[in-house]
Amino acid sequence: MREQTIAKKVELVGIGLHKGVPVKMTLEPLDEHCGIHFYRSDVGVSIPLKPENVVDTTMATVIARDGHRISTIEHLLSAVYAYGIDNLKITLDNEEVPIMDGSSIGYCMLLEEAGIVQQSSTKRILKVKSPIEVKEGDKFVRFEPSDACFFDFSIHFPHPAIGTQKYKFQFSTQNYKEEIARARTFGFLNEVQYMHSIGLALGGSLENAIVLDETGILNQDGLRYKEEFVRHKILDAIGDMALLGIPLLGTYVSYAGSHKLNHLLTKKIFEESGAFEIMAVEEASPIYTYSLQNA
Repeated sequence: MREQTIAKKVELVGIGLHKGVPVKMTLEPLDEHCGIHFYRSDVGVSIPLKPENVVDTTMATVIARDGHRISTIEHLLSAVYAYGIDNLKITLDNEEVPIMDGSSIGYCMLLEEAGIVQQSSTKRILKVKSPIEVKEGDKFVRFEPSDACFFDFSIHFPHPAIGTQKYKFQFSTQNYKEEIARARTFGFLNEVQYMHSIGLALGGSLENAIVLDETGILNQDGLRYKEEFVRHKILDAIGDMALLGIPLLGTYVSYAGSHKLNHLLTKKIFEESGAFEIMAVEEASPIYTYSLQNA
């Protein structure tokens, strides 16, 4: 298996979730070993995708450099990770990645439009060798050793439309498109109203989020999946794992995980060298089925 990038430059214009302003985003190929870089064209600042560049995880995953931020990166990165892209330049003319429809399916379509190409260098993966965990009260995120990549997530909300939800997802590009990519972000009406009062979620609407009042879902079309809420948590987790800078071979397990805990986990594993091994993947992998078919 080789490192991968996109075949051609693609772009779109969308609305940022929190600022509510139009953002132009361009994706461009990068040479092997370059990794994923964000570039703010309005201020001329490049921000490599690294755990140490994360500056906020309160409402979204936010990276920054020299005081210049890029927010809500997780949905785009979730799709980038799912398609096995190692090297990519993401240019924005504002501080927030477009929210699209609140899921990552629009980014999947954009990446398919760009096409995926293999490069000359062998792809490397991070193999989990021993369990490693971050906890906050009863909430936790954990890596466990396994011979395949799984995301196993549980949530509980005292709301009639959610309750307790569990979902275990075996990672592959095709499974991601079918089981995860269309799951939308969600929020509660009273929280949305509060966020509006402090200048956040200004671009949010029923077009790009599931919104719940005290008794049910306000979106007239209902849910896309029975367990859409927990599936979106998996979508977010996959995007946050892109901060590792390398694909994961192991199982991610979480109860009520968050951007904050995900960030702490990506930092903690690199602090414990015995918890992982970096391996070269010499043979073609069936995981990235789309990219192999279109190489």
